[in-house]
Amino acid sequence: MSDVLGERRQLIGLAYRLLGSLSDAEDVVQEAYGRWFALSAPQRQAIERPGAWLTTVASRLCLDLLGSARARRERYVGEWLPEPLPADGLTDPADHVTLDESVTMAFLIVCASMTPAERVAFVLHDVFGYPFAEVAGVLGRTAAACRQLATSARRRVRAAAPVTAPAGSAEVVRAFKEAWEAKDIAGLVGLLDPSATAVADGGGLATTVLRPVSGGEQVARYTVDITERIPAMTLVERTVNGWPGLVAERDGVVVTVMAFDVAGGVVRRIWAVRNPEKLRPWRAGSGGQPRPVGSSEMGGTAPASASAQRFRVISSENGSLSIPRD
Repeated sequence: MSDVLGERRQLIGLAYRLLGSLSDAEDVVQEAYGRWFALSAPQRQAIERPGAWLTTVASRLCLDLLGSARARRERYVGEWLPEPLPADGLTDPADHVTLDESVTMAFLIVCASMTPAERVAFVLHDVFGYPFAEVAGVLGRTAAACRQLATSARRRVRAAAPVTAPAGSAEVVRAFKEAWEAKDIAGLVGLLDPSATAVADGGGLATTVLRPVSGGEQVARYTVDITERIPAMTLVERTVNGWPGLVAERDGVVVTVMAFDVAGGVVRRIWAVRNPEKLRPWRAGSGGQPRPVGSSEMGGTAPASASAQRFRVISSENGSLSIPRD
């Protein structure tokens, strides 16, 4: 039993890399375990590698979710960004995702542009080291076809996502924070690439721009404008998905998490996540949840998360299990 439950951390890491959402990853892993415990004792004993079985089930569940992601993204309010991860602070240590180059925001953004099959083949083989013969069993394709999928995905990653944080990234992010706090537009412009872009994700639950802000000066002015509109905001340096980033707090509660892409001593891209449903791990130790932004600022009650809508909880002799809704 302990060996089976010990697979949880790796399964969470796999599902997060495939889906870009910790909450969805948790749902998928819970469902995979639900299916395991739904097997009879003889059926479980006949499985030689429970970890591989769970990985296959979780990967197929992720594949199904990725297949419907395009339609869900079309209904998403504004820009969609992956759920950011803190370096620590997750409520359950078993849910901790190892922060390496395969969970950076830049990497996950590239993965989001892949086809579901490309993403599964690439993550299983290149990140977790599964042979293509086993990947083929997950995808229902030949090993040769899976190799081609992974090769295509690898080209995308190499072209768009740096493998490691460039030297001096932390210093650039710190200087950006200081210029932001000083409302120094000229200083911010000097730290931004002329073609820099800023993308924000509010998900319809937090006020933010609905389209990317392009151009160094435009990003700088938008950044200072945020300070004017939210004077009580405090900026804190934090590690975001393994790289130097910033967190904005208001009344001690995290309201925005920002990831940065730094190259050549300047910021090329900023990803700001404001959707409160994606900030749950960052608020675990904040001493209370803030009121839902959607209840007043957006003129309505915040809807349930997509993952909560897709699964319902049932009770069994093995505890609570999450299964897909009818």
